[in-house]
Amino acid sequence: MPRRRLHLSLAVAAALTLGGALAATLAVSVAVGRLESGKVALAFQQRAGVRVAAIHQGLDEAVEVLTVTNQLFGAVQPVTRDQFHDFTTPLLARYPFIQAFNFHRRVGAAERVSVEAELAAIVPGVRITEMVGGHRSVAPARAFYSIVDYLEPMAGNEAAFGLDVAPNTRVMAALERATVSGRAASTDLISLAQDTRSNGGFQVIMPVYRAGAPLATAAQRRAARVGDTAAIIRAGALVQKILDGGKLQTDPSVQMWVYVGARADPARLVYASAGAPAAPPPALAGSRLERWLAPDTRISVQHTRDIAGQPWHVIVGQAERALLPDHIGSLSCLLGGILFSLLMTAFVQTLVQRSRRVQRLVNERTADLKLSNQRLIDDVAARGRAEHALQLSEQRFRQLVAMSSDWYWEQDAELRFVNITGGIDEKGGMPPERLIGRTRWEAVEGMQASAWGQAHIAQVMAHEPFEDLEYATRDDFGELRWFCVNGEPLFDERGNFSGYRGTGTDITARKLTEQRIGHIAQHDVLTGLPNRSLLQDRLAEAVAYSARSARPVWVMLVDLDRFKFVNDSMGHKAGDVLLMTIAARLRSALRDTDTVARLSGDEFVVILAEHDDEQLAPDIVQRLMDAIAQPVILGTKEFFVTCSIGVAVHPPNGAASDSLIEHADIAMYRAKKLGRNNFQFYTPAMNEEAMERVRIESALRNALERNEFVLHYQPQVNLASGQIVGMEALIRWQHPELGVVAPSRFISVAEETGLIVPIGAWVMRTACRQNKQWQDAGLGALRVAVNLSARQFAAPDLLADITGVLEQTGLAAACLEIELTESLFMSDVTTAVEVLHGMKSLGVNLSIDDFGTGYSSLSYLSRFPIDVLKIDRSFVSDIASDASDAAIVASIIALAHNLKLSVIAEGVETAEQLDYLRRHGCDEMQGYYFSRPLAADHFEHLLRQRACLPPDPAAGAVRAA
Repeated sequence: MPRRRLHLSLAVAAALTLGGALAATLAVSVAVGRLESGKVALAFQQRAGVRVAAIHQGLDEAVEVLTVTNQLFGAVQPVTRDQFHDFTTPLLARYPFIQAFNFHRRVGAAERVSVEAELAAIVPGVRITEMVGGHRSVAPARAFYSIVDYLEPMAGNEAAFGLDVAPNTRVMAALERATVSGRAASTDLISLAQDTRSNGGFQVIMPVYRAGAPLATAAQRRAARVGDTAAIIRAGALVQKILDGGKLQTDPSVQMWVYVGARADPARLVYASAGAPAAPPPALAGSRLERWLAPDTRISVQHTRDIAGQPWHVIVGQAERALLPDHIGSLSCLLGGILFSLLMTAFVQTLVQRSRRVQRLVNERTADLKLSNQRLIDDVAARGRAEHALQLSEQRFRQLVAMSSDWYWEQDAELRFVNITGGIDEKGGMPPERLIGRTRWEAVEGMQASAWGQAHIAQVMAHEPFEDLEYATRDDFGELRWFCVNGEPLFDERGNFSGYRGTGTDITARKLTEQRIGHIAQHDVLTGLPNRSLLQDRLAEAVAYSARSARPVWVMLVDLDRFKFVNDSMGHKAGDVLLMTIAARLRSALRDTDTVARLSGDEFVVILAEHDDEQLAPDIVQRLMDAIAQPVILGTKEFFVTCSIGVAVHPPNGAASDSLIEHADIAMYRAKKLGRNNFQFYTPAMNEEAMERVRIESALRNALERNEFVLHYQPQVNLASGQIVGMEALIRWQHPELGVVAPSRFISVAEETGLIVPIGAWVMRTACRQNKQWQDAGLGALRVAVNLSARQFAAPDLLADITGVLEQTGLAAACLEIELTESLFMSDVTTAVEVLHGMKSLGVNLSIDDFGTGYSSLSYLSRFPIDVLKIDRSFVSDIASDASDAAIVASIIALAHNLKLSVIAEGVETAEQLDYLRRHGCDEMQGYYFSRPLAADHFEHLLRQRACLPPDPAAGAVRAA
């Protein structure tokens, strides 16, 4: 019976060994098979990802190339054919998948004949055509055309030259998407004129806008669209060249299908790999063995991406592969595992027989060893825990000591240092040897003589604890160090005092930071001068000194003239250099006891107090102005900067300290009003002028909304015929409380506040509308002259505003004359020439007002597209009595006529003046001799009466001759 159980147990053990080994073999084989399948899938996905990325990159490069080409039209206006050819030729060489670049030009019906002639001059016989049924035919008449105007390369693409794409809904839809989005847009598949295949290519399009047009909204961009640039691409060739360029067609196990669209539509297939079926085959189920070893025998990768608004769908599939080459490892594991299982079964059979014999002996020995082994384990574990805890404690202590910024010190009963640890030499820059054996007041210089030192000595002598004692001393390198120490007294078991112990910290960085913050809080960061906060303290001290000593104190506000010009022309860095230079000059020109502060921007405040050694006098102010006026080198240019200074005196003005700066500011504005580069002392009358300016400015801001402005018109008369040929529009302000406000009272305020821009726009719009109404009433094609301010001239949208006024009012451009003063454009002649030519291109007349009073160069005058010179009234008023003025007027008339310009004389008030002007060939006049400025209804009455001067007899005699 026992023997039978033995054989049964042996059979079970062998069976279990065999079953377990076979199960393990099967599991390993399956795992290896899946790893092999995963490796194959991963390798294929990497190859597929390279191809998909290459196609996407190629498509993105096509869009980027078109974007670069489109920027040519944004940077250069206009772009010539040669420029288009030179710009696109290297791009075509670099990106061979692009069939052609072209520029679609928007052409109106009225331009068709001239445009066809222009195209025929390039390619004889070319006309505007369109695609009908896959063939080109002459385009019928329509409101506008979008023709292929620029085409590169021409060779091979001649069929597209002159083609009208406006009927092509796919092209126009893409153009509309690009206009709305502001980015390049791709068409759907289209038939190309230069390709016989249907729907064989596509275009990437970006619109081209009219220069200077507003482009903020889609509607504005549609209105400004003058054409578009396009890249013509054959879809199949694009994919082929992308793959050939990356040498990605050499692997026959990878098959590709590329569709233009969001899904795999056979009708939209543009590329399939050589040898691949027309469509990707469905995934194969595979045999049972294949599914067991490698379920994913057929792998494919699909990816869809939007390129310029058009989806592209790419499918990459793996060609069918044999099972054995990819699964050698798993099959080997399976066969080897079966053999190993059989061997292990035989080995277990022998082991089981031996194990029965030794089992009883093992059980006996095990019982004896179990108890002793458990005791040993417990002892070793306890010792290990104790050692680990000790190591952690030591490690924490070392880390705390290393990370702490404090050091530790001990003193004996004599308060002398006996021990210092924690790296005071590294953390505090003080070697321990300098302190050991000495008291703190012996080591710190000056401590015993100071109040805080004596208080500390008394505290430690009383054996009291102390904390946060801060003091400064110099280290071995002579640098000032700040320390903060804490300490507590020590007593022995009998209560006797035995010394102190405590900690110390280097707080130098904190102290320096506090000092820097304090300095920054009261000083200007750029110039280092006191700021407004410290200025108030200095001003209060100066006023207090004045009250004690009965001596005057001057507060000067210094404002740099034309500082904005430096900022605008040289940049803010140059402006900062100029401010620092001026600050240094102000400091060097004054005494150490005087205060120079930067108030804001380009304004400085100087506080001068009178002392026995120097009396305050205007010469001091002039000395400051002379110091500032020295040339300053900014970059490679030399600048001469002047200033305007206002001075307020305390106590004669009787003003509080808070009002001194305000009074100096009022005096400074008075100096600027008198022409800049001078100084003025404050008087109470200036305050009244300032209040008047505030009232004017406040009322001026609402004048436009309340329709308080009106225009008067002064006739301009032709001196030869005596007829009215134009008028100058002059603004008048009728305020309900201030009455009629003269332009001299509010124009300068409007200039300073910027209100002159909307006021000037209202004047131009109103004058043009009124002139158009008079012309429609049959009163003659008169010319209206409108003055342009400096702020209007510098506005970036000036040309657009003038164009808008002419379009809104319907007035012909030739009936509008823009008057400009000489100084308006002499600060930047190059920019002025560009703006003036832009205005002239609109068709308006340009005149220089008050000619002769400015400082323009005659060489510059010849470059300006000016039509009229207006002689200033200051020359005209004395031509009958002053030979110099008469000679100047005659010279101006001769100069203007030599430059083919007309001349208008202002301020003609007497018959003698009129006669002189006629004798010297002046073309026109305006002045009180004929008429003062009139309201619109009175001027209209003057026109209806056909008022005129007697014609010039000399002119009639010349005509008769």
